[in-house]
Amino acid sequence: MPELPEVETTRRGLEPLLLGRRFLEISHQDPRRYRHTEKALGREVEGVGRRGKFLLLGLSKGLEMVVHLGMTGGFRLQVTPHTRVAFRLDQSELFFHDPRRFGRIWVVERGDYREIPLLSRLGPEPLSEAFRFPEFLEGLRKSAKPLKALLLDQHLAAGVGNIYADEALFRAGLSPLRPGKKVNEEEARRLFFAIREVLGEAVAFGGSTLSDHTYQQPDGLPGGFQERHAVYGRQGLPCPRCGEAVARAVVAGRGTHFCPWCQT
Repeated sequence: MPELPEVETTRRGLEPLLLGRRFLEISHQDPRRYRHTEKALGREVEGVGRRGKFLLLGLSKGLEMVVHLGMTGGFRLQVTPHTRVAFRLDQSELFFHDPRRFGRIWVVERGDYREIPLLSRLGPEPLSEAFRFPEFLEGLRKSAKPLKALLLDQHLAAGVGNIYADEALFRAGLSPLRPGKKVNEEEARRLFFAIREVLGEAVAFGGSTLSDHTYQQPDGLPGGFQERHAVYGRQGLPCPRCGEAVARAVVAGRGTHFCPWCQT
C-alpha cells in the first residue's frame, strides 16, 4: 500500500500537472468509490497537498478533492487496462489507475471530512515540526500495544505503514513485538528519529516499488528506496547488521520483518 513517501512523491509529480488547471470532465463507472466528483467540474485546482496517506487537492470556490490510493492506486499520464477514473483538464488528461480497486476519491467542502473519519483522526506529520518527541513518548508509554501496531494506527505519526514501520524499528534496534509502555526514553528517542530519517530518505528516493510493480510515479518511473530496505520483504536473508536471518511475524494483521538478534 502506498505510504507517506509514495503519496508525497505522487503529490510532487501531480503538482505541476494540476496546479492552476480546471477539471472539464471526470469519467468513471463507480459513484460509490468515487463520490461527488461531478462537483469538481469547472473548478480550478488551487493547491496540491497531502495529509498522511491522503492527497488533498484544493479546488476553487471552497471545495476539496480527497484521494486515497488504497493498495494499488496511482496516477498515470496514459490510459491503462486498470484505469478507473479519467480526468480531462483544460490542457491535459490524467488517469487514476487501480488494479485492485481499493482507492477512493471524494469531493467535499474544504475541510469537511465527515465521510472520511480517519482523515480527521490522524496524528502529526512526522516530517513536520508538529511531530514532537514529548507527545510521541507519552503515546508510547500509555499503550500496551506492540510497537508495530502503534506505528500503524496513524495516531503517533500520520502516514507510516508496513514498510517504513519495519525499517524504522530496525534502525532503532527495537522489536516490533515490544509493548509501547516497555520502551524507555532513550529507546523512544531512537525510534522517533529513525521514523523521520527513514521517511525522509524514502521521499528523496521516490518511495518504494515492490516486486508487484504496482507503485509508480506519475511519469511511470519506479521508486528507488526498495534497494535500501534492510528488513522489509527480506525474510530468511542475512541481516545487514549482524548477518543472522531476517525473521517474519504477523503483528496487527500485517506481515512484519525484523532481526530477532539486533531488535530487542
